[in-house]
Amino acid sequence: MENTREMFQIMTRRFGLLDKNCCTAGGVDISLIQSHIIYEIDRKHNPSIQQVADSLSIDITTFSRQVQSLVKLGLVKKTQLPEDRRINILTLTTEGKYISTVIDGQMNNYLKEVFSHMSEFEQDMVINSIKLLNDSMAKSKVCCTTLG
Repeated sequence: MENTREMFQIMTRRFGLLDKNCCTAGGVDISLIQSHIIYEIDRKHNPSIQQVADSLSIDITTFSRQVQSLVKLGLVKKTQLPEDRRINILTLTTEGKYISTVIDGQMNNYLKEVFSHMSEFEQDMVINSIKLLNDSMAKSKVCCTTLG
């Protein structure tokens, strides 16, 4: 039987998930967590800070620091909800939208190149396997925790 953990370790390194910066767009270095935040803000319609933090499973303190760094870079705008000033809504600035589009293009090109080394059947098999794995991980009680 193959060493499953080793396979995931290698895939993580090849996907660049251990790199300090996952990508550079518009002359700005973007960390992996910042890339995920930008993606989620772009994907949702005016999400609150809490909604994005929850969808990424990031504690609110760490998340708030990352959002502040994106605000300072001019990529994200944080606006208080008029009817409930405790809630902050996140939107991408024009520059943030541009960065999101560039990163999306880079990732799609990378995945297209990776999949180009597979037959259509193999591509479908990998995509279906990833869906199955994601579904199983969502059902797991130990996801994102260390095993005791």
